[in-house]
Amino acid sequence: MSVELVEVVRSGFRECVHRGSLVVLDPSGETLLALGEVNTPIYPRSANKPLQAVAMLRNGFTPVDSREVALATSSHSGEPEHVAGVLSLLERNGRTERDLRCPPDLPWNDVARARVLALGGGPRPVFMNCSGKHAAMVSVCAARDWPLDTYLDAAHPLQREIRETIADLSGEDEYELGIDGCGLPIVPLSLTALARAFSALVTAEPGSAERRVADAVREHPWQVSGTGLDDERLMAAVPGLLCKAGADGVHAGALPDGRSFALKIDDGGDRARLPLTAAILHRIGVEWTEDLAELASAPVLGGGMRVGTVRAVPDVLR
Repeated sequence: MSVELVEVVRSGFRECVHRGSLVVLDPSGETLLALGEVNTPIYPRSANKPLQAVAMLRNGFTPVDSREVALATSSHSGEPEHVAGVLSLLERNGRTERDLRCPPDLPWNDVARARVLALGGGPRPVFMNCSGKHAAMVSVCAARDWPLDTYLDAAHPLQREIRETIADLSGEDEYELGIDGCGLPIVPLSLTALARAFSALVTAEPGSAERRVADAVREHPWQVSGTGLDDERLMAAVPGLLCKAGADGVHAGALPDGRSFALKIDDGGDRARLPLTAAILHRIGVEWTEDLAELASAPVLGGGMRVGTVRAVPDVLR
């Protein structure tokens, strides 16, 4: 059963609670802390993207630099540099935005979205937060002469390779697939297996596909997320951290020595993710810097002023 992990305190009153589950592993993969249900599969959502990127590198993805590797793992906010990167990747492989099978959307970023609307634009596939991953998949299909129109299909050769790679990295057998918001198959994993996979990325040999993904994400956290988003802020505050958020309250990550974590908030509340992850990192030995402490206590506002906090439940990580 899940446990109380994060509380929202307003004016000294405990206003609400987010329940969920989390696991922390040591570098050898042994469990340091397990709260709630950590061995039942969940949908990792976009937390699977670094693992999918490993599969693409193993199967013909040839990025021009580490920034493009990071873009392939991204849940980007649709800022101009993100969009330009996706279009450049497609163009280099002789493809266009029309080859993307992700749904059209507007940018997440407020400024980028307002700019698009002010210029009379509307939703486009390239603005969708998963378009970097989709563009990388299109490039793999082009390189391998695999069908483009059906790359969303679970039976497509690329999706089969992705499932095999995720099983290899996580050490967990495949469960029944779901469909993600962008239309691609989701490979479910338990929190324990998800944390194990992230540890495998950071501890892999330099130059391997796994390590290339880990290094690229850590080098370009803005490329992976966007201005002011969780992963950008966390990786800036904790040098060497690899992490990736997933929709509906999922987060996973690893430190350079292989210590790793994964969490899922039951109600899908993304506001619980950042304070809880910051508290987990401190629990496993990351120095309690001013930046990390700030992330561990998100503000609750009243009348434009801070009147409370969103934080990990005191002592839950003891």
